[in-house]
Parts: sequence; structure tokens; C-alpha cells
Amino acid sequence: MNRLAHETSPYLLQHAQNPVDWFPWGKEALDKAKAENKPILVSIGYSACHWCHVMEHECFEKEEVAEVMNRYFVNIKVDREERPDVDAVYMDAVQAMGVHGGWPLNVFLMPDGKPFYGGTYFPKPNWLKLLQAVDTGFKNSQEELQKSAEGFTQNMLFKDSEKYGLVPESEIFTKYDLKVMAEKLSSTFDDVWGGFERSPKFPMPSIWAYLLRYVHETKDQVILHHVQLTLNRMAMGGIYDQLGGGFARYSVDGEWFCPHFEKMLYDNGQLVSLYSEAYSLTGVALYKEVVYETIDWLTREMTNEEGGFYSALDADSEGVEGKYYVWTKTAIEEILGEEAEAFCQQYQVTQAGNWEHGVNILWKNQPSLNADFKEQIAKLNAVRNTRIRPGLDDKILCSWNSLMLKGLIDAYRVFGDESFLTLAIQNANFIKDKFIVGEQLMHSHKNGETKIMGFLEDYATLIDAYLNLYQATFEENWLHYAEKLTLYAYENFWDEEDELFFFTDKNAEELIARKKEIFDNVVPSSNSIMARNLYTLGLILEREDFGLLSKLMLSKMKNLLLKNVDYLTNWACLSTQMVTKTPEIAIVGDDFLTFRKQIDQQFFPNKVLTGTATESQLPLLQHRTTKEGETLIFVCYDKTCQLPVKTVEEAWEQIV
Repeated sequence: MNRLAHETSPYLLQHAQNPVDWFPWGKEALDKAKAENKPILVSIGYSACHWCHVMEHECFEKEEVAEVMNRYFVNIKVDREERPDVDAVYMDAVQAMGVHGGWPLNVFLMPDGKPFYGGTYFPKPNWLKLLQAVDTGFKNSQEELQKSAEGFTQNMLFKDSEKYGLVPESEIFTKYDLKVMAEKLSSTFDDVWGGFERSPKFPMPSIWAYLLRYVHETKDQVILHHVQLTLNRMAMGGIYDQLGGGFARYSVDGEWFCPHFEKMLYDNGQLVSLYSEAYSLTGVALYKEVVYETIDWLTREMTNEEGGFYSALDADSEGVEGKYYVWTKTAIEEILGEEAEAFCQQYQVTQAGNWEHGVNILWKNQPSLNADFKEQIAKLNAVRNTRIRPGLDDKILCSWNSLMLKGLIDAYRVFGDESFLTLAIQNANFIKDKFIVGEQLMHSHKNGETKIMGFLEDYATLIDAYLNLYQATFEENWLHYAEKLTLYAYENFWDEEDELFFFTDKNAEELIARKKEIFDNVVPSSNSIMARNLYTLGLILEREDFGLLSKLMLSKMKNLLLKNVDYLTNWACLSTQMVTKTPEIAIVGDDFLTFRKQIDQQFFPNKVLTGTATESQLPLLQHRTTKEGETLIFVCYDKTCQLPVKTVEEAWEQIV
């Protein structure tokens, strides 16, 4: 056993019996490199990463490889999900070297922690050659390597405003700007399979969330058709687990057919939000089924006794990618008997197999419901449950839990299912109890231990979730937590010069560069989420400072947004709220929760809600009283309210 045996991360524990003398990231390893003047190898991955497993089996488990690594290097293993700050720094460096980033990420550093070379997956022969070459280069050309490392590090120290030309724009967003961004996205739509004309295909929830908001603003039916095509194809595809619910991380092809079988909490949390919103706009029954099945999977496989959500399910079981999920036609026929033919036709199962090695991935040939085959699915699941399961990454991350928490609340607001709210409140309390320490957030929890100072992604996603939970329940404690966390984030993450938030707390461990996250990827950037949070909090609390900060951040992104919206769609979501005024809806009276439920039945993302049965000190609710047994709705814009009304229908007349 090496030093990783004392860690809690499932990914690090997977490497605890390697003959490589691994260190976890920390002072001990970094001091050793300086003291012995040795280069550092930082190898970064995560527990559900298929090629991380492959490289471990091919390289890190081999004595002859470990001997070379141990002799020439100080070797550090990093779980990118536990330490996204370390991952971001060295991923940025490798991309600056002209290498396409990915995981496993293997980066060679000088003894002072500055990077000089890196790459991703290497098979054993290539890895051994590289280790020898790096050792030779370090011994013979240390000064040149140090200069190179200084250059890569210097590149990371440029302010983002300078690097990307971010200058505050005085002109606010217009509907024409929304159209420019939507047309840029639509230029590469895949009109047959949905998504974009490329493979692999990732779900990218914030893109479709933006386009739903664009459709709401413009009534563009062509865009709506493509969003529905995409959501239909994803729900029909192999990327969606037709038997057990939940989405895999991506599809390796352009047809959503063959998934990379790992299931990540962050994808599924956002997709629950997306499909809930899409249902509220379209009423398509398939979207409701996806939400319910995914939440069933979450409850069944990803939730601990206290209400925390686990991080991921591995792609592999028994060392084979996808083995848990695939079927032969013969096996299905043995289980279903006479019912097999109709099932196989619907889920495109063939005798020869529709995938490799004669097996089949279940995917539908039409957007029908899995409920149509409820009994057959139950029989197949009974057999599948006897198989050896994929590995579970049971660490609990604040940010990913917050994304799923928001998904559950969105689902509750659309479908009104009380079980969703019960699960959401259980998780919200779990996060409050385990992750909020004083004024600060922590990042990771496992085996009763909470550790690692929170990153901006933890603050941003939790503030977002708690704001959403307040607007679903009108329990003001969630709103106050959101405000406190926002104030802490501003105090400890804000960069006065760059006018954006750093990714790391000013009190956290100092790395070679303090990064910011501005580009939206599969998970939106923490800065874009914070900008949206500040906008919402500014309206609900009538805090002009929050609102101005949000508008400043968005204005700096405007030029970049119009040119590169593909990577900034969560910022684009905020821009849709700036185009038209946001209604501030206050509900006062005994039926305040019933009225909230009625309002949430209509897709209208650009609104904020407050409510109380009697009285409240919140600005939008102050001095608003009603007669006993009467409930009133006040619709306000920019602190100016219209006459109160007694029905939701009358309120909508004031809004739209």
C-alpha cells in the first residue's frame, strides 16, 4: 500500500496498491521535489474515467514502470473532482503546450511546481520512452526546461480581461443580439439526429436552456423544433439508460447511440432541470418520463441515508466498459419469451448485436414511452440487478449535489410531486449541515469527513439551488443562506482589477496561478452562475449593489458572447433576462403556495417569486396585507407595482 491508502477519494484509493510511490497533492510531495531536485509527475483523473483505468492497468500497476517512475520522479495522484483547482491550472498549461486536453492528464513539473511538458493517455511502451526522455532532458537541460516552465506559467498569469478583451459595454442586450447568438448556434445544428454536427456528442444542457429562453422571447418555432428533436433523440438514445433511468456522460457517435457508459451526477442534475423546463413549455410526455425515471435512479442508486448524493457510476464493470448495460438478443428472449419480439423491435435489438462483440445497446426507434413496456423492463431489470455493478464513486461534492438539488426543485415546481420536494429538502439540509462551516463552504464529504475549502463552483451552485428552493417553498431561511454565501464569495473571491470572481478562496492553498472560470462547458462556469445569482438576489432583496455587479459582469462578456456563444450559453441565459424587464411577483395570503404552484405551471423563466401567508420583512412583501382568507398577487417591475389581483389569470394579464 502506498500513501494513497490514507485518502478518502475513491479514485485515489483505486491507486493505493500500485507499486508507484504515489503521493496525494500536498506539501509533503512538493517539499520532497525541492529537497531532492527531482521533477514532479502529476497524474490527474477521476474514478469513472475509462482511459484512466486503462492507463493504470497498463502502466501504474507494472513493477517495471513503477521502478522508473519512483527512481526519477516525485509522483502525485490527483482526483480532479476533489481538486478542480489543481486540474484547471495544469489543464490550462497542457493546452498552452498545444496538446488537446483530457483525462488522464499527465503533467511534468519542475521542482517548484511549474509545468514544462504534458499529455493525456499513453500506452506502456510510449510511457516508458517518455519517462526516460523527460529524465534525460531534466538532467541535461534543466535551465532550458525551467525557462520553458516559466513561460507556460507566465501565460497563465494574464488577466482574463486582457487575454479575451473583456471590456464593459454600455449598450444592454437587445432581441437582435439574442437572434445573432441563436443563429450562430443553429448554423451547425444536426437536423437529423439533433444536437450539433459533430461527434462525440455531449448533452450540453446550458445550450438548450438558452434556446428554450430564446424561444420564449421570440416564439421561434424552427429553434423550438430543433430543441425538441435533440431532447427526443437523447431520450431515445443509448446515452439514456432505457431500463434504469439516467444519462451517460456522452455519446461516442453522432446519433446518441453508443454512450461512454459512466453516469455523472452533474449531468443528470442539469438534465432533470432541462427536461422539466421543456415539459412545462411543450407538454411532451416523454420529457416527464425522463425526469421521473432519472429521479428514481437517483433515489435508488445515488443517495445515502442522510440525503447526500454520490458523484458517479463507473463506465466499467468486471473490467469491461458497458458490460452491466448491454444485452444479447438470446438473453432477452429467454427472459421475455413471447414478449421479446415486440421489445426487441422497439429497442432495436438484433441477433448479431447492434454494437460490438454481438451485444446490443438498448435505444428506441421512435419517441415512445418506456411505460409502454413496463412489465418487460421490470423483468429485465430483475436480471440486470443480479449482475456485478459498475463501481460507485461515493464521495459527495457540494457543487454537484447543488446541481442535482436545483434539478429536483425544478422538477417539483413543474410537476408538483411532493416526493421531489421531500428529497430536495433532505439534500438541502444535508448540504447545510455537512458543508457550511461558519461563513465558509467546504467541497467534499466522505465517511463522515468534510474537507477541502470550497471553490467558487460550490458557492455559485449552492446559492442558485437555495434561491430556487426559496422560490418553491417561500421558506426564508434558504434565501438568507444564499445571501450570506454571496457576501462571503464577494469578500473572498472577487477580483477588483478584473471585475470577475476567482475560482479559489483567497484563504486557500496558493498554487502557481489563481484561475478564473468564465467559459461554460458541460457544467456552466462559476462566474456565469454567480452573475445570474446576483441578478436574482438583487431583485428579491432589492440590493442594487448585487444587480449592478451582475450587469457589470455580463456587460464585460457581451462582445465575446456575440462571437463565441457556443462556450458562453449560461451567460446568454442571463442576457435573455436583460432584454425584457423581469416581473417581481409577490404573493400574500393563505393560498400563497397554491398560487405559486399555478404560476409555475407556465414556462416563464424570466421572473422572481416571493410569498408569505401573513407578513414578511422582505422588501417585495413589506407592508403588503390582505383581508382574512384573501390571497393577493402583486406584479412589480423596477420597484413599481401594479394593482393587486386575486387570481393567477389576472396576474398573467399584467405580465405578458
